[in-house]
Formats: sequence, structure tokens, C-alpha cells
Amino acid sequence: MKKFYIIAALLFSTIQLFAQDNYEIQVYASPTMDKGRTMVELHSNYTLNGSTATFGPELPTNHVVHETIEITHGWTSWFETGFYIFNSIGSGGRTAYVGSHIRPRVMVPESWKWPVGVSLSTEFGFQKAAFDPNTCSLEIRPIIDKKWNKLYVALNPTVEKSFAGPDANTGFIFSPNVKGSYDITKEVALGLEYYGSTGPFFHYDPIQQQQHQIFVATDLDVDPNWEFNAGFGLGLTNSTDKAIFKLILGRRF
Repeated sequence: MKKFYIIAALLFSTIQLFAQDNYEIQVYASPTMDKGRTMVELHSNYTLNGSTATFGPELPTNHVVHETIEITHGWTSWFETGFYIFNSIGSGGRTAYVGSHIRPRVMVPESWKWPVGVSLSTEFGFQKAAFDPNTCSLEIRPIIDKKWNKLYVALNPTVEKSFAGPDANTGFIFSPNVKGSYDITKEVALGLEYYGSTGPFFHYDPIQQQQHQIFVATDLDVDPNWEFNAGFGLGLTNSTDKAIFKLILGRRF
């Protein structure tokens, strides 16, 4: 019986890992920030239907709001650096500063005339154990995208590595993100976004322990200095928060 509780605890910890990671829900496009310009973004995510139990130091996600401030500066025409401040707002001690990450990113210059847009993002930082048991982590995110007339497609075959916490010896976790959208008008695009986490390479988790979310999303392009993305997402497995609203509002300076 004791062994059963240990296995259950490890499984629950794995389930919570992704659920608590709903701070920046975004599929990246390949272009970096223009040289000398700065983007300030607010990522607001509300978990309508998430986990309700507390296990160890980890807090539940149900009816919690995650507010993330992202500041990105373009240093050259192909290199930028982003900085994140993660925050949580909710009852039961869930209102807190969660952690911070830094994210350098480089892209293939347009002058190379590649048939697709390509860039590479690396994100490193820490977060409190009450919100993610893996308190120090690295994300490596290749970004490939392409626009065909009104159709846009972006692929982010992301991998993640923990350096402190229960997954420190697990290896790289495969967490792919995909986006497809279609321009309804010059200002409005509608599409689907997918976010997943399948477990370690070549040792993938059973399907119900994996995380898979689908978002119906819209992007507004009414001013080149502003960014707007909003969507509603559904979790497709037992390990995923079941319903999330997300909003991204950004301003370039």
C-alpha cells in the first residue's frame, strides 16, 4: 500500500507540472524584435476548470489567474532578449510572485532569403516550488513559420530540461506547439493553437499522463505598434487543465 501512495504521488506531481505552467500560452513567430525597439506584453490566463487538490507544496490551479509581464528588446536586426515576471492571483494563498526567466533569441536574417522563417529561442529561469516542483529549468524552442497569402502556420518543436526538482534526472521533455490561422479580414485572423508535452524523448508517457491542449484563438492587427491575441483552450487528457481563457496584449516602443 505504501508503494501505491508513492507511485500516486509521483504521478500527481507530473500532472501538476504542466497545469502550473500556464503563464505564457503562445506559439512563437520567427521574427525577432526590431533593433532598438522594446515590446511590453501582459499575458493574462484564467483557469476556468483546473486541478482542485493540494499535494505537498504544490497549489491547485482551479479558478486561478496567471499574470505574466514580458519585456523584449531588439539589440540587432536578428537578436533580441526577453525577460519574464510570473505572477499568480487566487484564493488559498495562491496570490504571489512566482518566478522569472530570461530568453535570448536569434533568427535567420531575411537577407538569407530562406523559404521559411526560422529562429531559435532559449529560456532559462526559476520558479517557486508551490507553483512548479521543478524550480530551475531550461527551454530550447526552435521556431519555423510560413505565410501563404491568408494562411499562416508556425511550428515550435520545443524541448525542456529541469535542473532542480523531481525531473532533474529525466532528460529532455518534448513539448511541441503548433499554430494555424487564416486572415478573415486585413485586421482579424482566426485559428487553432496546439500545446503539448509528451514526456522524455524515446520514453514517452502513457497518453493520459501526457498533456494536450487545443485553443481556438484570434489575432487582431489594427496597429503595427500593438499586439492582441485571445483564445479559449480545452484539455484533451486527464493530466491537462480542462478549460483556460487567455489574453495577450502587447505594445511596441
